[in-house]
Amino acid sequence: MKTICVLGLGYIGLPTAAMFATHGFQVVGVDVNESVLATLNSGDIHIHEPGLKELVHQALVSKNLRVSGQTEQAEVFIIAVPTPFKEGRDNGGAPEQGDNIADVDYKRADMSFVISATESIVPHIKPNDLIVLESTSPPRTTVDQVKPILERSGLIAGKDFFLAYSPERVLPGKILQELVQNARVIGGIDAKSAEAGRELYSAFVKGDIVLTDATTAEMVKLMENTSRDVNIALANEFSQLGDRFGVDMWGAIEIANLHPRVDILRPGPGVGGHCISVDPWFLVEAAPDLTPLIRTARQVNDSQPMYVMELIRRTLGDPRGRRIALLGLTYKSDVDDLRESPSITIANLLVQAGADIVAYEPFNPNAKFDHFRVVSRLEVALSEADALILLVAHKKFRSIKPSLASRFMSGRIVVDIVNILNHKEWKQAGFDIIKLGAK
Repeated sequence: MKTICVLGLGYIGLPTAAMFATHGFQVVGVDVNESVLATLNSGDIHIHEPGLKELVHQALVSKNLRVSGQTEQAEVFIIAVPTPFKEGRDNGGAPEQGDNIADVDYKRADMSFVISATESIVPHIKPNDLIVLESTSPPRTTVDQVKPILERSGLIAGKDFFLAYSPERVLPGKILQELVQNARVIGGIDAKSAEAGRELYSAFVKGDIVLTDATTAEMVKLMENTSRDVNIALANEFSQLGDRFGVDMWGAIEIANLHPRVDILRPGPGVGGHCISVDPWFLVEAAPDLTPLIRTARQVNDSQPMYVMELIRRTLGDPRGRRIALLGLTYKSDVDDLRESPSITIANLLVQAGADIVAYEPFNPNAKFDHFRVVSRLEVALSEADALILLVAHKKFRSIKPSLASRFMSGRIVVDIVNILNHKEWKQAGFDIIKLGAK
């Protein structure tokens, strides 16, 4: 197996394609977005990830990697397309115009990209080919959706070709390192398919390669992200309790975590990204009667931006006509990924309340939004601002000094949602500083 077709050149597909190409495989990366293809063909990349640009450049220069807008024949097909969600209700209906997002019962998996990618493979599949689904998917997607589509080719999965599910399990900012070092889970529809997956990924994976069945592998990925989501929801509820009872919850969490069997996470503005904020809904959709805890955790984290908005209202009063500097728009610190970011939800809520929002996002300075501005310099965001709201714990934000803010801001209000500023220093400089999780 020396030829690979990777479908989807996003945060997982592109690093995976480049990794295989730099390990001697002939790889064609496929994406339907012409802008992505043009960017890659120009020698640049469309996502921010440490070391990725150099790896992709090396792969392209070696001629082992090329990009295309169409699926091509290969011995291995890797599906790494998005699996976003769409709003839904218990009765399966979509929300109607005018519905409040808080009234929507749950979010349903949109499998259209996976289905389309799988269908594109059918004309090219041959005996002994290996197809691997990497996209995060609801339980039984591989056997109930992907397998029947592939068998339209006239070939039988497990008999004529191999089929497996192998989820990505990497952290943005450390994708290249973790692709190599993390344990790899490969779930085959049969033992031979799992072994074929092991043979493929052993080309660069140094971590353990764990073989199982496809549905177990799907569950493992969803369980990992759901576990984190539930724990973040607990921390976010603690932050609200701290506000209610007059307790500095950041200090309380630090003390509680001194217990050897306690590890409470940090609260924040909510949960974003394309994994933790999405994957638990796949389980709720698949088994709503068995997942009340998971659903509740999702609702807690999805509602956290509204709680932050109320904290801002209590601090500022009516935000109408107030100029507010927002620092950070990505879903987590030190990445450029804006997908499902709670910070963007908060920005939009403030705009709806009549505030004039100017945002600074150093990892994605060219981001465009319809209703608020993103600027490329911190000083521009701070200029004439009545208030500063810190939403993402980027490392470079930790070093912001109150003296800089004093030079540019017209107001002296700071709301630190992620608790990374030196609050004593800012208070001594005359700022009224409020943080999440503390009365």
